[in-house]
Amino acid sequence: MSGLKMFTAMVTPYDENLEVNYDKAVELARYLVANGSDGLVVSGTTGESPVLSMEEKLRLFSTVKEAVGSQVEVWAGTGSYNTRAAIELSQKAEKTGVDGLLLVCPYYNKPSQEGLYQHFKAVAESVSIPLMLYNIPGRTGVNLLPETVLRLAAIDNINAIKEASGSMDQISQLKTILPESFTIYSGDDSLTLPMLAIGASGVVSIASHLVGKEIKQMLDAFARGDNVGALEMHRYLFPMFKGLFVTTNPIPVKEALNIMGMQLGAFRLPLCNANQEEMEFIYNLLRNYKFY
Repeated sequence: MSGLKMFTAMVTPYDENLEVNYDKAVELARYLVANGSDGLVVSGTTGESPVLSMEEKLRLFSTVKEAVGSQVEVWAGTGSYNTRAAIELSQKAEKTGVDGLLLVCPYYNKPSQEGLYQHFKAVAESVSIPLMLYNIPGRTGVNLLPETVLRLAAIDNINAIKEASGSMDQISQLKTILPESFTIYSGDDSLTLPMLAIGASGVVSIASHLVGKEIKQMLDAFARGDNVGALEMHRYLFPMFKGLFVTTNPIPVKEALNIMGMQLGAFRLPLCNANQEEMEFIYNLLRNYKFY
C-alpha cells in the first residue's frame, strides 16, 4: 500500500424503466473494489445525483456500504445549492453508516466566499462524520478559494478536498497554506500525476471504472519514487482520461461499461445516450485498450 488513495465516483445503474437497479449497484461496487478502489463515492455527479430522489440516494448509500463493508470507505454525495436540503440529506446519510460526505460547492446561485464558508460550516456542524469539499468551478460557476478552504480546515470534521479547478497554482497554494493533516485529492483523472507532484494524496476517479488497476500502478510507482514508471503509466492512460469526456460525464463511462456487458442502463433526462459518432469513438477507445 502506497498511502495514496484512489476513490471511484460510481455511476448509478438503472433498469429498463430507469429505476435505480440496486442489485447492479452491489455488483458494480464489488467489481470496483476488486479492481483497486480504496473508496467509493456514491451519488456524485458521475452517479447522476441531480436526478436521484433523496430516498434513492439514501438507499444507495446503505446498499453500497452494506455490500463492501469495511473493505473500503464509502462517501456519500450530499451536496446541494440549498443548505437546508444539504443538512437534511447529510444527517440522514450519516445514519446509513457511510464513512464520509462529499459536498460540492453550491451551484447556480453563485454564493460569495463568505456564503460558501457559512454553507459548509453549517453542514459540518450538523453531522459528526468527515466532510470532503468538492471544488469544480466548471460545473458550479463558483470557485472555492484557498483562503476559504483554510478557514474551513479549522472545523474538526472538514479534512479533505476534491480539487477540480484545473489550476496548478491554486492547488499549490492550497498545499502551501493548509495543515499537513488536510488531504487534497485530484478531481481530474488527467491531472492526477501533476497534482501528486505538488502534494496531492490521490484521486477521485472516473476512469477507474475501466482502468482502476492501472491507475493504482501509477500511484504506487509515484509513491516509491519511480517517476519514470509513473509518467509512463500516465502517458498510457492519458487517452482514456481524456476520451471519457468526449461528451458530458457520465455518459461515456456508462456507455463504455454497457459495451463491456455490465448492463447498467441508460440515463435519466436531461442526460441522454451518446450519439452514433460518440459511440464509435467510445468503441474505438475500448478497442485501443484491448477491452475486446
